[in-house]
Amino acid sequence: HLVTALDDLSTGSSGNIAPLEKNPNFEFIKGSMLDEKLIETLMSGVDGCIHLGAALGVQRILEKPYQSLVANIHGSEIAIKAAAEQGKRFFLASTSELYGKNPKQPLTEESDRVLGSPQLIRWAYSEAKALDESLAQMFMASHGLKFVTGRFFNTVGPRQSGAYGMVLPRFVASAMKNEPLLVYGDGSQSRVFCHVSDAINGVLKIFFDDKALGHAFNIGGEEEISIKELAMRVISVTNSSSSIEYLPYSKAYPEGFEETLRRVPDTSKLRKMTGWKPEFSLDGIISDIEKYLRANS
Repeated sequence: HLVTALDDLSTGSSGNIAPLEKNPNFEFIKGSMLDEKLIETLMSGVDGCIHLGAALGVQRILEKPYQSLVANIHGSEIAIKAAAEQGKRFFLASTSELYGKNPKQPLTEESDRVLGSPQLIRWAYSEAKALDESLAQMFMASHGLKFVTGRFFNTVGPRQSGAYGMVLPRFVASAMKNEPLLVYGDGSQSRVFCHVSDAINGVLKIFFDDKALGHAFNIGGEEEISIKELAMRVISVTNSSSSIEYLPYSKAYPEGFEETLRRVPDTSKLRKMTGWKPEFSLDGIISDIEKYLRANS
């Protein structure tokens, strides 16, 4: 395949794609997904679009709520509209945040959305992604858009920044320096982590599968773990002498934050349709992040 990547590098780095610079089948363009003319031009030269662009991370949403909403709603609208009008296949990256704080776990693609108060900015990302999914459905009805949605659950791996609240790269970086690992709250909140390569394998399986068109799929890992236990696991896997310290949410996040105590994906729909399954264990994910950080420290 010939691949063109568009990114404004607002939360990334050109160094992340340095290994691809000499690949004749890859082209990088620095630009904004809010540039409607640019998106229309790029869309005209491809067979399909995998739309991963978004402002994400709870920290970023709370610190820059307006910019995040514009990017996550209008940016997606531009891409969806261009794909629909030009008859291009489309992948929409959505999120486990869509389900909010639904207590009925594991979460299937049909699980209800259960959000907190609309006065809390914290839920703006979930609301934006829900609107994106609705936009795609509407363009399927009006223009015959061939699209598929992937709802990511805590995707992690090498090159991920801990700057906006991404817990695993932050833990591993601290453990490698034998510095305290900061756990927010009491650490009882639990998550399931998925290596980025496993997530992308899932994306490609559904993107090219006609049976998947019009459907949403959970994409996530297998092992549920509390954040406190995750900190202990990182210390063990990295052979660190780090301690664990606890930080109240009020000191970790700006006003408007609300925690989701548990979020576990049911990925049986993806598995049954495509045969997909994650290859990385949690220990393998931690080791891979450590390996990358050591090689690039």
